[in-house]
Amino acid sequence: MPTVAEVLRRHGGEYLERFGTRMPAEHRKVLGAIRACRTGVLGTVRYACASCGQNHVMGRSCGNRHCPTCQQEKARAWLERQTARLLPCPYFLMTFTLPSELRCLARGNARAVYAALFKASSDAIRTLAADNRFFGDAQPGFFGVLHTWDRTLEYHPHVHYVVPGGAVGADGNSWRPSGPAFFLPVKALSVMFRGKFREELRKAGLLKEVDPAVWRRDWIVHSKAVGDGRTSLKYLATYVFRVGISDHRMVSCDDGRVAFSYRRSGTNRWRTMTLDAMEFIRRFLQHVLPCGLQKVRHYGFLGPQSPLSIEAVRWLVTLHNGEQFLLLAKTVADTPVLPARRCGECGGQLRVIAIFPRRASAIHDTS
Repeated sequence: MPTVAEVLRRHGGEYLERFGTRMPAEHRKVLGAIRACRTGVLGTVRYACASCGQNHVMGRSCGNRHCPTCQQEKARAWLERQTARLLPCPYFLMTFTLPSELRCLARGNARAVYAALFKASSDAIRTLAADNRFFGDAQPGFFGVLHTWDRTLEYHPHVHYVVPGGAVGADGNSWRPSGPAFFLPVKALSVMFRGKFREELRKAGLLKEVDPAVWRRDWIVHSKAVGDGRTSLKYLATYVFRVGISDHRMVSCDDGRVAFSYRRSGTNRWRTMTLDAMEFIRRFLQHVLPCGLQKVRHYGFLGPQSPLSIEAVRWLVTLHNGEQFLLLAKTVADTPVLPARRCGECGGQLRVIAIFPRRASAIHDTS
Protein backbone atom coordinates (compact mmCIF):
# COMPACT_ATOMS: atom_id res chain seq x y z
CA MET A 1 0.00 0.00 0.00
CA PRO A 2 1.25 3.52 -0.74
CA THR A 3 1.75 6.25 1.84
CA VAL A 4 0.54 9.83 1.61
CA ALA A 5 4.16 10.89 1.10
CA GLU A 6 4.53 8.49 -1.85
CA VAL A 7 1.41 9.94 -3.48
CA LEU A 8 2.81 13.45 -3.08
CA ARG A 9 6.19 12.36 -4.51
CA ARG A 10 4.58 10.78 -7.55
CA HIS A 11 2.09 13.53 -8.34
CA GLY A 12 3.25 16.61 -6.42
CA GLY A 13 5.38 17.83 -9.31
CA GLU A 14 2.41 17.82 -11.69
CA TYR A 15 0.28 19.56 -9.06
CA LEU A 16 2.90 22.31 -8.73
CA GLU A 17 3.06 22.71 -12.51
CA ARG A 18 -0.71 23.13 -12.73
CA PHE A 19 -1.43 25.20 -9.65
CA GLY A 20 1.91 26.38 -8.25
CA THR A 21 1.45 30.03 -9.15
CA ARG A 22 -1.88 30.13 -7.27
CA MET A 23 -0.85 28.04 -4.24
CA PRO A 24 -0.38 29.69 -0.85
CA ALA A 25 3.26 29.64 0.28
CA GLU A 26 2.30 27.47 3.27
CA HIS A 27 0.88 24.79 0.93
CA ARG A 28 4.09 24.76 -1.11
CA LYS A 29 6.15 24.43 2.05
CA VAL A 30 4.13 21.48 3.33
CA LEU A 31 4.17 19.75 -0.05
CA GLY A 32 7.94 20.12 -0.29
CA ALA A 33 8.57 18.95 3.26
CA ILE A 34 6.46 15.79 3.03
CA ARG A 35 7.87 14.85 -0.39
CA ALA A 36 11.40 15.06 1.05
CA CYS A 37 10.61 13.37 4.37
CA ARG A 38 12.89 10.37 5.14
CA THR A 39 14.27 10.27 1.60
CA GLY A 40 17.75 11.48 2.55
CA VAL A 41 17.20 14.87 0.93
CA LEU A 42 16.85 16.43 4.39
CA GLY A 43 19.92 14.65 5.67
CA THR A 44 20.50 11.22 7.16
CA VAL A 45 21.07 9.59 10.53
CA ARG A 46 23.41 6.65 11.04
CA TYR A 47 22.50 4.15 13.73
CA ALA A 48 24.42 1.22 15.19
CA CYS A 49 22.74 -1.81 16.74
CA ALA A 50 23.70 -2.31 20.38
CA SER A 51 23.37 -6.09 19.95
CA CYS A 52 24.84 -7.11 16.57
CA GLY A 53 26.76 -3.93 15.66
CA GLN A 54 25.03 -3.61 12.29
CA ASN A 55 24.92 -0.04 10.93
CA HIS A 56 21.70 1.46 9.54
CA VAL A 57 21.30 4.73 7.64
CA MET A 58 17.88 6.41 7.63
CA GLY A 59 16.62 9.62 6.06
CA ARG A 60 15.75 12.40 8.48
CA SER A 61 12.11 13.29 9.13
CA CYS A 62 10.74 16.60 7.90
CA GLY A 63 9.18 17.37 11.29
CA ASN A 64 6.32 19.23 9.62
CA ARG A 65 3.18 19.14 11.76
CA HIS A 66 1.07 18.17 8.74
CA CYS A 67 3.12 15.08 7.84
CA PRO A 68 1.27 11.79 8.55
CA THR A 69 4.52 9.79 8.53
CA CYS A 70 6.74 11.52 11.05
CA GLN A 71 4.16 12.75 13.57
CA GLN A 72 3.02 9.37 14.88
CA GLU A 73 5.39 9.29 17.83
CA LYS A 74 4.48 12.86 18.79
CA ALA A 75 0.81 11.89 18.80
CA ARG A 76 1.51 8.97 21.12
CA ALA A 77 3.55 11.18 23.45
CA TRP A 78 0.75 13.76 23.50
CA LEU A 79 -1.79 11.05 24.34
CA GLU A 80 0.38 9.84 27.20
CA ARG A 81 0.73 13.36 28.64
CA GLN A 82 -2.98 14.13 28.36
CA THR A 83 -3.99 10.79 29.87
CA ALA A 84 -1.76 11.56 32.86
CA ARG A 85 -3.71 14.82 33.34
CA LEU A 86 -7.15 13.21 33.46
CA LEU A 87 -9.21 13.96 36.56
CA PRO A 88 -11.24 11.33 38.46
CA CYS A 89 -14.60 12.58 37.21
CA PRO A 90 -16.97 12.11 34.27
CA TYR A 91 -15.90 13.71 30.98
CA PHE A 92 -17.77 15.23 28.06
CA LEU A 93 -16.88 15.71 24.40
CA MET A 94 -18.42 18.93 23.09
CA THR A 95 -18.30 19.79 19.37
CA PHE A 96 -18.97 23.18 17.76
CA THR A 97 -19.36 23.11 13.95
CA LEU A 98 -19.36 25.97 11.46
CA PRO A 99 -22.38 25.96 9.12
CA SER A 100 -21.62 24.94 5.54
CA GLU A 101 -22.44 28.48 4.34
CA LEU A 102 -19.32 29.76 6.13
CA ARG A 103 -16.82 27.26 4.74
CA CYS A 104 -15.84 29.38 1.74
CA LEU A 105 -15.22 32.34 4.04
CA ALA A 106 -13.14 30.14 6.33
CA ARG A 107 -10.97 28.83 3.50
CA GLY A 108 -10.20 32.34 2.32
CA ASN A 109 -9.68 33.82 5.80
CA ALA A 110 -8.45 30.83 7.76
CA ARG A 111 -6.51 32.60 10.50
CA ALA A 112 -9.32 35.04 11.37
CA VAL A 113 -12.15 32.51 11.10
CA TYR A 114 -10.38 29.79 13.11
CA ALA A 115 -9.61 32.36 15.82
CA ALA A 116 -13.28 33.39 15.84
CA LEU A 117 -14.36 29.75 16.03
CA PHE A 118 -12.22 29.12 19.10
CA LYS A 119 -13.16 32.41 20.77
CA ALA A 120 -16.91 32.13 20.19
CA SER A 121 -17.22 28.49 21.22
CA SER A 122 -15.02 28.71 24.33
CA ASP A 123 -16.76 31.94 25.45
CA ALA A 124 -20.14 30.27 24.96
CA ILE A 125 -19.13 27.43 27.30
CA ARG A 126 -17.77 29.77 29.96
CA THR A 127 -20.68 32.23 29.76
CA LEU A 128 -23.38 29.59 30.05
CA ALA A 129 -21.47 27.74 32.78
CA ALA A 130 -21.46 30.98 34.81
CA ASP A 131 -25.28 30.91 34.93
CA ASN A 132 -26.43 30.14 38.49
CA ARG A 133 -28.53 27.25 37.16
CA PHE A 134 -25.29 25.46 36.33
CA PHE A 135 -21.93 26.37 37.94
CA GLY A 136 -22.36 30.02 38.90
CA ASP A 137 -19.09 31.56 40.05
CA ALA A 138 -17.23 28.23 39.84
CA GLN A 139 -14.74 27.96 36.97
CA PRO A 140 -14.83 25.07 34.47
CA GLY A 141 -11.72 23.87 32.64
CA PHE A 142 -11.43 22.35 29.18
CA PHE A 143 -9.28 22.16 26.07
CA GLY A 144 -10.18 22.24 22.39
CA VAL A 145 -8.71 20.72 19.22
CA LEU A 146 -9.36 22.29 15.81
CA HIS A 147 -10.43 19.75 13.18
CA THR A 148 -11.06 20.83 9.57
CA TRP A 149 -11.88 17.64 7.64
CA ASP A 150 -14.45 14.90 7.41
CA ARG A 151 -13.78 11.22 6.67
CA THR A 152 -13.42 11.82 2.92
CA LEU A 153 -11.07 14.82 3.33
CA GLU A 154 -13.76 17.37 2.49
CA TYR A 155 -13.58 20.73 4.27
CA HIS A 156 -15.58 20.66 7.51
CA PRO A 157 -14.17 23.01 10.21
CA HIS A 158 -15.18 22.34 13.81
CA VAL A 159 -13.68 22.27 17.29
CA HIS A 160 -13.81 19.34 19.73
CA TYR A 161 -13.61 20.20 23.44
CA VAL A 162 -12.71 17.68 26.12
CA VAL A 163 -14.46 18.88 29.27
CA PRO A 164 -14.14 17.51 32.83
CA GLY A 165 -17.56 17.24 34.44
CA GLY A 166 -17.32 19.95 37.05
CA ALA A 167 -15.84 23.28 38.01
CA VAL A 168 -13.48 24.72 40.64
CA GLY A 169 -15.19 26.90 43.25
CA ALA A 170 -14.48 30.63 43.32
CA ASP A 171 -12.45 30.15 46.50
CA GLY A 172 -10.15 27.71 44.69
CA ASN A 173 -10.70 25.17 47.46
CA SER A 174 -13.77 23.22 46.35
CA TRP A 175 -15.11 21.15 43.47
CA ARG A 176 -18.61 21.57 42.06
CA PRO A 177 -19.48 18.46 39.99
CA SER A 178 -21.82 18.16 37.04
CA GLY A 179 -24.13 15.22 36.58
CA PRO A 180 -22.63 12.10 34.95
CA ALA A 181 -24.61 12.57 31.72
CA PHE A 182 -25.22 16.34 31.49
CA PHE A 183 -22.89 19.33 31.43
CA LEU A 184 -24.63 22.24 29.66
CA PRO A 185 -27.73 22.47 27.40
CA VAL A 186 -26.72 22.36 23.74
CA LYS A 187 -29.66 24.42 22.44
CA ALA A 188 -28.66 27.37 24.59
CA LEU A 189 -25.01 26.85 23.65
CA SER A 190 -25.93 26.87 19.97
CA VAL A 191 -27.68 30.23 20.19
CA MET A 192 -24.86 31.73 22.24
CA PHE A 193 -22.18 30.32 19.91
CA ARG A 194 -23.90 31.81 16.86
CA GLY A 195 -24.20 35.26 18.43
CA LYS A 196 -20.62 35.34 19.68
CA PHE A 197 -19.24 34.15 16.34
CA ARG A 198 -21.16 36.89 14.55
CA GLU A 199 -19.60 39.45 16.88
CA GLU A 200 -16.11 38.07 16.26
CA LEU A 201 -16.60 38.35 12.49
CA ARG A 202 -17.78 41.95 12.95
CA LYS A 203 -14.59 42.75 14.87
CA ALA A 204 -12.52 41.11 12.10
CA GLY A 205 -14.29 43.14 9.39
CA LEU A 206 -15.73 40.01 7.74
CA LEU A 207 -19.41 40.30 8.66
CA LYS A 208 -20.39 41.93 5.36
CA GLU A 209 -19.19 38.85 3.46
CA VAL A 210 -21.74 36.57 5.15
CA ASP A 211 -25.27 35.88 3.89
CA PRO A 212 -27.58 37.22 6.67
CA ALA A 213 -29.66 34.04 6.40
CA VAL A 214 -26.93 32.11 8.20
CA TRP A 215 -27.72 33.99 11.42
CA ARG A 216 -31.34 32.79 11.31
CA ARG A 217 -30.63 29.08 11.04
CA ASP A 218 -29.82 26.64 13.85
CA TRP A 219 -26.13 26.01 14.48
CA ILE A 220 -24.87 22.56 15.42
CA VAL A 221 -23.46 21.93 18.88
CA HIS A 222 -23.08 18.41 20.28
CA SER A 223 -22.35 17.29 23.82
CA LYS A 224 -21.70 13.66 24.67
CA ALA A 225 -20.81 11.97 27.95
CA VAL A 226 -17.60 10.00 27.36
CA GLY A 227 -16.89 8.26 30.66
CA ASP A 228 -13.40 8.83 32.03
CA GLY A 229 -12.24 10.68 28.90
CA ARG A 230 -9.72 8.14 27.66
CA THR A 231 -11.60 7.17 24.51
CA SER A 232 -11.97 10.81 23.47
CA LEU A 233 -8.27 11.46 23.99
CA LYS A 234 -7.35 8.50 21.80
CA TYR A 235 -9.71 9.78 19.11
CA LEU A 236 -8.31 13.31 19.20
CA ALA A 237 -4.65 12.22 19.39
CA THR A 238 -4.84 11.04 15.80
CA TYR A 239 -5.67 14.60 14.67
CA VAL A 240 -3.36 16.73 16.78
CA PHE A 241 -0.14 16.07 14.84
CA ARG A 242 -1.26 15.39 11.30
CA VAL A 243 -3.76 16.45 8.66
CA GLY A 244 -6.69 14.63 7.18
CA ILE A 245 -5.60 11.06 6.66
CA SER A 246 -3.16 8.49 8.03
CA ASP A 247 -1.08 6.10 5.96
CA HIS A 248 -2.97 3.00 7.09
CA ARG A 249 -6.08 4.25 5.23
CA MET A 250 -4.29 4.44 1.88
CA VAL A 251 -5.32 1.65 -0.50
CA SER A 252 -3.70 2.30 -3.89
CA CYS A 253 -2.11 4.87 -6.17
CA ASP A 254 -2.26 3.74 -9.80
CA ASP A 255 -2.90 5.36 -13.18
CA GLY A 256 -3.27 8.82 -11.71
CA ARG A 257 -5.92 7.68 -9.22
CA VAL A 258 -5.69 7.48 -5.44
CA ALA A 259 -7.90 5.17 -3.38
CA PHE A 260 -8.34 5.32 0.39
CA SER A 261 -10.66 3.75 2.94
CA TYR A 262 -13.15 5.55 5.15
CA ARG A 263 -16.14 4.87 7.34
CA ARG A 264 -19.43 6.73 7.17
CA SER A 265 -20.43 8.44 10.39
CA GLY A 266 -22.47 6.15 12.61
CA THR A 267 -21.34 2.91 10.97
CA ASN A 268 -18.46 0.47 11.33
CA ARG A 269 -18.45 -0.53 7.67
CA TRP A 270 -15.31 0.44 5.75
CA ARG A 271 -15.75 1.81 2.23
CA THR A 272 -13.26 2.83 -0.46
CA MET A 273 -13.17 6.20 -2.20
CA THR A 274 -11.16 6.76 -5.38
CA LEU A 275 -10.11 10.25 -6.46
CA ASP A 276 -8.03 11.75 -9.22
CA ALA A 277 -4.54 12.33 -7.79
CA MET A 278 -4.86 16.10 -8.28
CA GLU A 279 -8.14 16.14 -6.38
CA PHE A 280 -6.64 14.03 -3.58
CA ILE A 281 -3.75 16.49 -3.19
CA ARG A 282 -6.15 19.44 -3.29
CA ARG A 283 -8.27 17.94 -0.53
CA PHE A 284 -5.19 17.17 1.54
CA LEU A 285 -3.66 20.65 1.21
CA GLN A 286 -6.86 22.55 2.00
CA HIS A 287 -6.39 21.45 5.61
CA VAL A 288 -2.93 22.98 5.97
CA LEU A 289 -3.10 25.46 8.84
CA PRO A 290 -1.73 29.01 8.76
CA CYS A 291 1.85 29.17 10.00
CA GLY A 292 2.02 29.34 13.79
CA LEU A 293 -1.71 28.82 14.35
CA GLN A 294 -2.32 27.00 17.64
CA LYS A 295 -4.72 24.12 16.97
CA VAL A 296 -4.93 22.96 20.62
CA ARG A 297 -6.06 25.55 23.19
CA HIS A 298 -6.68 25.32 26.93
CA TYR A 299 -9.16 27.31 29.03
CA GLY A 300 -10.30 27.88 32.61
CA PHE A 301 -8.55 25.87 35.29
CA LEU A 302 -6.74 23.96 32.51
CA GLY A 303 -5.53 27.18 30.91
CA PRO A 304 -1.96 28.52 31.03
CA GLN A 305 -2.98 31.41 33.32
CA SER A 306 -4.71 29.25 35.92
CA PRO A 307 -3.24 29.66 39.45
CA LEU A 308 -4.08 26.01 40.16
CA SER A 309 -1.97 23.10 38.97
CA ILE A 310 -3.67 19.99 37.61
CA GLU A 311 -2.47 18.16 40.73
CA ALA A 312 -4.26 20.69 42.96
CA VAL A 313 -7.49 20.29 41.00
CA ARG A 314 -7.13 16.51 41.15
CA TRP A 315 -7.00 16.67 44.95
CA LEU A 316 -10.11 18.88 45.05
CA VAL A 317 -11.96 16.24 43.01
CA THR A 318 -10.49 13.53 45.22
CA LEU A 319 -11.75 15.17 48.40
CA HIS A 320 -15.20 15.52 46.89
CA ASN A 321 -15.32 11.95 45.60
CA GLY A 322 -13.93 10.33 48.71
CA GLU A 323 -13.33 6.62 48.19
CA GLN A 324 -14.60 6.80 44.61
CA PHE A 325 -11.21 8.25 43.73
CA LEU A 326 -9.65 4.81 44.08
CA LEU A 327 -11.91 3.51 41.30
CA LEU A 328 -11.73 6.50 38.98
CA ALA A 329 -8.19 7.84 39.25
CA LYS A 330 -6.28 5.51 36.96
CA THR A 331 -2.73 6.23 35.86
CA VAL A 332 -1.07 5.85 32.47
CA ALA A 333 0.44 2.49 33.34
CA ASP A 334 -1.57 0.86 30.56
CA THR A 335 -0.49 3.45 27.97
CA PRO A 336 2.24 2.06 25.68
CA VAL A 337 5.67 3.58 26.09
CA LEU A 338 7.13 5.07 22.93
CA PRO A 339 9.09 2.31 21.18
CA ALA A 340 12.83 2.57 20.65
CA ARG A 341 14.17 2.13 17.12
CA ARG A 342 15.06 -1.51 16.52
CA CYS A 343 17.53 -3.30 14.29
CA GLY A 344 15.97 -4.98 11.26
CA GLU A 345 18.51 -7.82 11.51
CA CYS A 346 18.29 -8.88 15.15
CA GLY A 347 15.73 -6.63 16.84
CA GLY A 348 18.32 -4.97 19.05
CA GLN A 349 18.03 -1.35 20.10
CA LEU A 350 19.61 1.23 17.79
CA ARG A 351 21.70 4.17 18.96
CA VAL A 352 22.64 7.26 16.96
CA ILE A 353 26.32 7.45 15.97
CA ALA A 354 26.28 10.18 13.30
CA ILE A 355 23.99 12.82 11.80
CA PHE A 356 24.52 14.22 8.31
CA PRO A 357 22.95 17.52 7.19
CA ARG A 358 20.59 18.03 4.26
CA ARG A 359 21.86 18.59 0.77
CA ALA A 360 22.31 22.28 0.01
CA SER A 361 20.17 22.00 -3.12
CA ALA A 362 17.19 20.87 -1.04
CA ILE A 363 17.13 23.82 1.34
CA HIS A 364 15.07 26.10 -0.88
CA ASP A 365 12.56 23.39 -1.81
CA THR A 366 11.57 22.34 1.71
CA SER A 367 12.13 25.33 3.97
